[in-house]
Amino acid sequence: MQVEEILTIRVKPGRKKGTKIPFTEKVNEQLNVIPADLVFIIDEKPHSVFTRDGNDLIVAHKISLAEALAGYTVHLTTLDGRNLTIPINNVIHPNYEEVVPREGMPIQKDPTKRGNLRIKFNIKFPTRLTTEHKSGIKKLLGS
Repeated sequence: MQVEEILTIRVKPGRKKGTKIPFTEKVNEQLNVIPADLVFIIDEKPHSVFTRDGNDLIVAHKISLAEALAGYTVHLTTLDGRNLTIPINNVIHPNYEEVVPREGMPIQKDPTKRGNLRIKFNIKFPTRLTTEHKSGIKKLLGS
């Protein structure tokens, strides 16, 4: 006799891809046979803004060369809907990464702790500069 049963899976925040959620003895129940376990394995869907690296979240921002040199403020909405404003006061170079502590994914073993938010930058360099621009930049940067 077939019996339908609804199983509820509670996926806690911070669970990682590959985490197994077992339901013991739920499959192929037969007389004198131990039923098999039903196991669900968590997968991750890609997000349009963030990528995950362990417990860290990574976001990329495209900025101009002027913003990279003169300062930039990152505005973003977190996965839980909060709005963050993060001023970057350092010179942003091509390999620069701003790390915001405890704004990443919840840590599965201790939900009071979180990974970090890592902000990476793609700097848009100008494709052309006039002679005037070049001399202005040389004066400004002292070279």
